[in-house]
Amino acid sequence: MIFWHTKINVWTSTDPKLPMFTHSFPWVATVLAGVLITTIVVDVIGNLLVIVSVFRNRKLRKAGNAFVVSLAFADLVVAIYPYPLVLTAIFHNGWIAGYIHCQISGFLMGLSVIGSIFNITGIAINRYCYICHNLKYDKVFSSSNTMCYVMLVWTLTILAIVPNWFVESLQYDPRVYSCTFAQSVSSLYTITVVVVHFILPMSIVTYCYLRIWILVIQVRRRVKPDSRPKIKPHDLRNFLTMFVVFVLFAVCWAPLNLIGLVVALDSRLSRAIPEWLFTASYFMAYFNSCLNAVIYGVLNHNFRKEYKRIVLIIFKGKINDAILRVISAAFRETEILKCSK
Repeated sequence: MIFWHTKINVWTSTDPKLPMFTHSFPWVATVLAGVLITTIVVDVIGNLLVIVSVFRNRKLRKAGNAFVVSLAFADLVVAIYPYPLVLTAIFHNGWIAGYIHCQISGFLMGLSVIGSIFNITGIAINRYCYICHNLKYDKVFSSSNTMCYVMLVWTLTILAIVPNWFVESLQYDPRVYSCTFAQSVSSLYTITVVVVHFILPMSIVTYCYLRIWILVIQVRRRVKPDSRPKIKPHDLRNFLTMFVVFVLFAVCWAPLNLIGLVVALDSRLSRAIPEWLFTASYFMAYFNSCLNAVIYGVLNHNFRKEYKRIVLIIFKGKINDAILRVISAAFRETEILKCSK
């Protein structure tokens, strides 16, 4: 398998100067398109529901959920701009949007994934402080401080993605129909990206959740009451929800980062990586952007309840509008009949 990247970042199936690329199986493009369409629809609807739910429901307007809204925004970004362009590339078997859109698409994809992992890290630190250091939580995560932390997350995200432009790593890869980070540009840079953008944040999150799990087990096992903090059932459920978000993110993104790390350490191994594995790892990562909203709905009672309320309001509004239109039409017809008589 060869890593095909073009320096001009544009690859179209109709350009005679550029080689055609087709997957080993003709149905692959159809499957990828189906996965991406599902991801876009669920991503947009789900993450809009998350954002509206937090702003509408007083029980959800907590400091920790500022990171949840920020994470939903990060997931929403890719569904609005880059994914539709990837879908267009799948339908045309090549990139037709041009160089500028390729660069913007790649930038926003990077912004989304790094923003997601940094927000997940913020959520883990927030949960760790809330459960393991409850007495200091209100001071550390006051409303103003939390907003500062969210701004810091996005500042670090932008600083992390900007170097991609200087090393020309945003390129079109025909195997995944995407303008994305090219792992073959620089081995040292790829290793740095994987360590700083994935391994380091995941290590911090793992530490935070491990400490929480240890505390939960200690609280469950103790017989006599002591000075250690008690964990309320709803706090435990919220923690489990965010833990599942972290686990699914790690599962979806680990294969792609592992491939990048392996290729960076030994470029000869790139030929040993099957094409299907590389493509599947990318679309697994893409699919992750639509999962969080579903997890909240399944595991969090407050989110599930608010989802139902929002959907009912929308449908009731549509039904009421339809009834009003029917009544108005009937009234007009009655008036016309009266006038004709």
